[in-house]
Amino acid sequence: GIRDATVTGVRTCALPIFGGDVGGSASRIDVDPARLAGVSERRAALTALTRKYGDTVEEVLAWAERSAARLLELDGTDERIEQLRGEQARLREQLAEAGEQLTAARRAAAERLAAEVTSELGLLAMPHARLGISVHQHESAAPAEGEPQPGAPLHVGGRWLRYARSGLDEVEMLLAANTGSEPRPLHKGASGGELSRVMLALEVALAGTSPVPTFVFDEVDAGVGGAAAVEVGRRLAQLARNAQVLVVTHLPQVAAYADRHVVVRKSQDGTITSSGLTLLDEAAREVELSRMMAGLAGSDTAVAHARELLEVAQPARALA
Repeated sequence: GIRDATVTGVRTCALPIFGGDVGGSASRIDVDPARLAGVSERRAALTALTRKYGDTVEEVLAWAERSAARLLELDGTDERIEQLRGEQARLREQLAEAGEQLTAARRAAAERLAAEVTSELGLLAMPHARLGISVHQHESAAPAEGEPQPGAPLHVGGRWLRYARSGLDEVEMLLAANTGSEPRPLHKGASGGELSRVMLALEVALAGTSPVPTFVFDEVDAGVGGAAAVEVGRRLAQLARNAQVLVVTHLPQVAAYADRHVVVRKSQDGTITSSGLTLLDEAAREVELSRMMAGLAGSDTAVAHARELLEVAQPARALA
């Protein structure tokens, strides 16, 4: 028969096609069964590879290159393991050395800080108190033979010591509040008032280096009075030069050193009791301090004492 053929939009000439010629040509082609089987097997293998390692032959070849490189690495695994073990040993030695240096620095700093805080406590109505700072380690059994496990103790100065992210040491503050008493951990051996004063002494000693922006002291002057209370107020004013300090107090000697004096007053309407804050001006402040000192509102003598106390405290105030 005769057919028109169109290829990519171009009309070609009409050619006669004879079915007999096609059949005759096919019968004259030599077929090699072995070669045909080989081609079929290769096509099946390529199909399996593209199904498992990539969508295209190029992706399969790229995977083969990566795998060959990885195989070369694995062939040197034993050597690589020995290198890593040597590096691990060096790092543990460096870690032990750094931990030992940190311990020495901490002990030197602890000695200086303890002396400064003890001196401050003597001015805060705790003349016989001594603060100590203990820097100690915990020994452990030597690790088992072979490769050390993560967290295994370090060999430092002939001892096997446990360590953490903060180093080899545990740091603890100890307080001996009275003459002859044994130093005890702060949370076990200090009353609430003593703990507040230790905190105040610490912050004064660290003034200018502490990142804390605000301090709140509740009854830090508990159990003190007279000249000791004046010293507590002066220390609080010194701390306020580097941070905001809020103090709850009933002592006029402490209140006089504040930059701002706020009074808490309660009121009730017969059914509900509420509290409010009142910021005092200078005149009202004199009256309030006189009431705190004498317990008498409107006493001329008490007001004169309050004015004198404010004048004494004025140079130490942060906002003077």
